[in-house]
Amino acid sequence: MIQTEQALPQASTHKNRRSLLLLLAVFILPVVLAKLALDNQWLSLGVTNQGKLITEPLTLAELGLDGKITDKKWQIIYRLPNECSELCLHSIETVHNSYVALGKYMPRVSAVLLKEDIFSVQQNEQLAKSQWQILSLSAQMHRSIPNPQVLIADPLGNVILQHSIPETEAQQNSFGKAIIADMKKLLKYSKVG
Repeated sequence: MIQTEQALPQASTHKNRRSLLLLLAVFILPVVLAKLALDNQWLSLGVTNQGKLITEPLTLAELGLDGKITDKKWQIIYRLPNECSELCLHSIETVHNSYVALGKYMPRVSAVLLKEDIFSVQQNEQLAKSQWQILSLSAQMHRSIPNPQVLIADPLGNVILQHSIPETEAQQNSFGKAIIADMKKLLKYSKVG
């Protein structure tokens, strides 16, 4: 009988240790797995914008656009390349279609095209019929934004997002969808403009 009495506390001790280890594992294991997931980038980090967030402060005033853009609206600013090929013309159409696709948000946004004198008379007439506000690319603008791209500016004059121009025809669709997604998200949560 003595042996069975000693076996009982020993079995109880093993059971208690096992319960304690199981309890610790339930609370510690998720923390360890979460840390590993973040460190090894197993999951996306919650970035919801499609374009690249501009980290260096850039304003419309620095671009020389503060007096030229009189609307206190959100701006989709397309800085065109020096020579506009067929792909460039298609990109203009894609950005314009993205602007039109904003639907009920469209009155809160204005589309601006920064260009050098690169279009034919016929192309200039075609652009004049669209909803683009067309501005000449100044030296100051050229220094601040040397590469063709689409910029998103808030009504306070801060440039906040940048979208790279697609290099192929196949990328045009996702390019337009990215602009629409960013603009709709900004307009939905914004109280200005």
